[in-house]
Amino acid sequence: MTRLADLTTLRVGGAVRSLVQPATERELIDAVRASDAAHMPLLVLGGGSNILAADAPFDGLVVRDPRRSVSVQDDGMCGGVSVTVTAGTPWDDVVARAVDEGWVGIEALSGIPGSTGATPVQNVGAYGAEVADVIALVRVWDRLESRVRSLARVDCGFAYRDSLLKRSMRGAAPDAGVWSPSPRYVVLDVTFQMRQGTLSSPIRYAQLAAALDVAEGERAPLADVRAAVLAVRGSKGMVLDDADPDTWSAGSFFTNPILDEAVAATLPEDAPRFAAGEGRVKTSAAWLIEQAGFTRGFAVTEGAPATLSTKHTLALTNRGAASAADVLELARAVRDGVRERFAVELVPEPVLLGATL
Repeated sequence: MTRLADLTTLRVGGAVRSLVQPATERELIDAVRASDAAHMPLLVLGGGSNILAADAPFDGLVVRDPRRSVSVQDDGMCGGVSVTVTAGTPWDDVVARAVDEGWVGIEALSGIPGSTGATPVQNVGAYGAEVADVIALVRVWDRLESRVRSLARVDCGFAYRDSLLKRSMRGAAPDAGVWSPSPRYVVLDVTFQMRQGTLSSPIRYAQLAAALDVAEGERAPLADVRAAVLAVRGSKGMVLDDADPDTWSAGSFFTNPILDEAVAATLPEDAPRFAAGEGRVKTSAAWLIEQAGFTRGFAVTEGAPATLSTKHTLALTNRGAASAADVLELARAVRDGVRERFAVELVPEPVLLGATL
């Protein structure tokens, strides 16, 4: 019996009714179409690094994409390269190859677990970079229109940890319904446009700049940036390690809140503030959590099997025997504590499957 606990980095989740791992794009599309025709819940799963699945069985179809390929189209005189990657390819494999080949633009996204197909859905980002910076095209299976579509970057509606693909799970287009737990658009492959070079994109994150001993806005050798990012992520328990329960998580569990200026003005003077456009301000979820009294290793009760990471307060971790209910109890305690202290509502970053906060 396959359990979602065996397929996700949080290591929680109930039994799966049906699991398929299609070998080709056509088999993947056929599996999705059959599931939709039968009105069966569908979960398209990559690395399972951004999901909190309930303990109850999932009475639907899990499609796990094992296709791994990278196709390179050299743009020659433009000094750039186009790279098309199948959705099932592990993301960090793509970053590692980019650094080795001298493809500039995703080096700061090193060490992020999960599959390439998940990156445009979440608009994955870290250390001042996000994947939307280099995406040129996302090929998808449109479950509503039953056809393959190619979405240019502008069509993807990228925003902070968000996209058209993700918004389809919230009913962003009323006439299209709500698609859950997988989006209306199932990613088949992603094409990235990157420039070629030996130096990184400008370093936009203070902690990374300090680790590289450069000023913000400067560049550094690609390999140095990757090594620094992996070191910083590793120090926070954000690089998967089977021997380290601090990495048995879904990464950063809450997104950094984006607030109206009036709300941001009610925060303490030392609260982190970053311009987010149009009278909006982004602040740090980790800072809010810590200032609300939640420390590294916090547990709802002594000996609880789900705790905040001992390395980073933004990660909720499974210490080895946690259930989804345990993780949800911890998440609610943190969310409610921040709301009570700052009147700010933290929003979970992972997909909640059969579960609510």
